[in-house]
Amino acid sequence: MDTPTSVGDSSTARIVSRSSMIESIRACGLSSLSGVRIDKEELRRRVLIPQYVRLAMQDSIRKKDVDGGDLHFHLRGSDDVPCTETPIVVFINPRSGGRHGPVLKERLQELISEEQVFDLQDVKPHEFVRYGLACLEKWANNGDLCAKETRQNIRVVVAGGDGTVGWVLGCLGELHQKGWEPVPPVAIIPLGTGNDLSRSFGWGGSFPFAWKAATKRILHRVTTGPICRLDSWYLVLQMPGGEVVDPPHSLKATGECAPDQTLEIDGDVPDKVNCYEGVFYNYFSIGMDAQVAYGFHHLRNEKPYLAQGPITNKIIYSGYSCTQGWFLTPCINDPSLRGLKNILRIRIKRVNCSEWEQIPVPKSVRAIVALNLHNYGSGRNPWGNLKPEYLEKRGFVEAHADDGLLEIFGLKQGWHASFVMVELISAKHIAQAAAIRMEIRGGEWKDVFMQMDGEPWKQPMSKDYSTFLEIKRVPFQSLMISGE
Repeated sequence: MDTPTSVGDSSTARIVSRSSMIESIRACGLSSLSGVRIDKEELRRRVLIPQYVRLAMQDSIRKKDVDGGDLHFHLRGSDDVPCTETPIVVFINPRSGGRHGPVLKERLQELISEEQVFDLQDVKPHEFVRYGLACLEKWANNGDLCAKETRQNIRVVVAGGDGTVGWVLGCLGELHQKGWEPVPPVAIIPLGTGNDLSRSFGWGGSFPFAWKAATKRILHRVTTGPICRLDSWYLVLQMPGGEVVDPPHSLKATGECAPDQTLEIDGDVPDKVNCYEGVFYNYFSIGMDAQVAYGFHHLRNEKPYLAQGPITNKIIYSGYSCTQGWFLTPCINDPSLRGLKNILRIRIKRVNCSEWEQIPVPKSVRAIVALNLHNYGSGRNPWGNLKPEYLEKRGFVEAHADDGLLEIFGLKQGWHASFVMVELISAKHIAQAAAIRMEIRGGEWKDVFMQMDGEPWKQPMSKDYSTFLEIKRVPFQSLMISGE
């Protein structure tokens, strides 16, 4: 019998343990202690945007007017101003993870400047794009050399969790629609709980203990790190009547519309449906894992004093998952805890194929995940490191974040998910897909839980009509800075 992964091998087990140790060291901010001293003034010279340019950007954002900073360009004088080598702006989410945002904000303002560090409670990413970058674009076209150099070379740092990073990446994606090239690449300071995007691109899994020294090293790596590419995925949800309860930030209502006539339908569809759309970068999931995430999300919002840091969050999350019945599903007759096979139909497009193919949903699966990255659930790799012979047998290819494919896998009851998350076994492999369509039929189910990149919601179900969900790749890729 073929083994999908080699995790059971003793040599590989040692490698996994060693990788976990290295990840722990990197997460503490110690992996860069190479003995090289980073000079504070030299770093500031490399990242500081000329004063008149950054003040113009600040006024344009504050006034929400592309022309709001023109006065600073008119008053700059005729003296030559040196352009910045690698200009940086930082977005901080003060509510992410263990609430490290405020102290980190002060440190970054000290190292760079106040005008280049944005608190997301005050300045939203789309405001930076539509007014700050637009101001640079305007004056670059008017012949200002520093505005042009800043616009061409600017890099963005996001201090927050995966949801915050996705928010910023989505707003930067507007530049593709406007035809404003280049799109700034993004680096990450991990302040969230899972930080899977941060782990995937070498920025570690948690906020460093020695954060003052680590902040300088991070900024230095931002200026020198190579650029990588990341697929993003567009999700469209069509539901009959009603509204999504507590939709996540990444899911937006687009109004009432006619059902997609190209859908292959097993159930009934009303004449009109309510549509929602969003973008994700790491994963989409449906089922029991999203239900646990939804409950934890609301518990943390109701009792914010519990959110004292990533470790505390993980302990509470693990304990909360035990209260949701996932470990007892084989013994429970509640329809809401039965397998997804009862309500779900999945069709996929394989790579370089134009036809939709229906794939079976395994009977035992309680959660299905469509994964874009190697990291899921705080650095775990549920897809596994698959052997070449197993890949060939299943018709799979080695997974990458920019390969245009999603890995679809299933989790059974809580015990199976627990063994997957400690990487003793891999998840239930279902398919690799370039596009996905799901038809969800309610019946006895009044609602089903879904999540995108850690943002869960409760999706109401109709007893009479189907709900549809389609996932396809966004035609442009996001640019990420590697922290390796």
